[in-house]
Amino acid sequence: MTDILYLLGIAEQAALEAGKTIMEVYRSGEFGITMKTDESPVTNADRKAHAIITECLGKTNLPVLSEEGADIEFGKRKSWEYFWLIDPLDGTKEFISKNGEFTINIALIGGKTPAGGVIYVPCTDTLYTGSNETGVCKRVKGVLTRFPPLARRNRLEDLLQREHITMAVSRSHLSGVTKVFANQFKNVILLPAGSSLKFMMLLENQADIYPRLGTTMEWDTAAAHAILNASNRGLYQQDLDAELLYNKPDLRNPYFIAL
Repeated sequence: MTDILYLLGIAEQAALEAGKTIMEVYRSGEFGITMKTDESPVTNADRKAHAIITECLGKTNLPVLSEEGADIEFGKRKSWEYFWLIDPLDGTKEFISKNGEFTINIALIGGKTPAGGVIYVPCTDTLYTGSNETGVCKRVKGVLTRFPPLARRNRLEDLLQREHITMAVSRSHLSGVTKVFANQFKNVILLPAGSSLKFMMLLENQADIYPRLGTTMEWDTAAAHAILNASNRGLYQQDLDAELLYNKPDLRNPYFIAL
């Protein structure tokens, strides 16, 4: 039996240690920016955080799949029962622009579903942790808050009937398709944010829905997905018939809606 509490404790420590190093780079201004083949930026903070997190998670003897790690063929990873899926620095563009809206995402994947998640916000020293076994909590500078699960899941049909809703949207990747999606509601307040903070706005009841009708990768969503599931919220494929799955041959996510 997998000890989720133990594993998430290690993930929390990994996130906190990586967060310290990220903030050292952040304050120094020596970002060492280079561009990856997909034209997305990577910094010294991404690389250093990857090294720290993978070393910390190594003591669990579980495989690690990281945005900043080497590509691992599906033929090898398809047999993994449990593994770590990490984004050492989610929101690199926000990091470079120094707006503070970046996170560390560490997810424990069991089969094709997220079993647990840790999200750390270095700039505010905020740590979110969640799984069905442990529940969902937030620590801000040592102060603990617990989030009881919703009595029932939110539904798009209910939101469409409301007079006003708040919608989390990507600060760096707000697409025209997303704006069209927003137009179906009566009155919408758009709340732009970077990284996985948009998912945590749902958890904190600061936003009602987060549609992402654009390209994301599995490591962008997995940790938040686990936390939302443990709070009885969902991260669905665009048709709302099924939730996102992980460890696919192609690590790109389909368009999704979180609520």
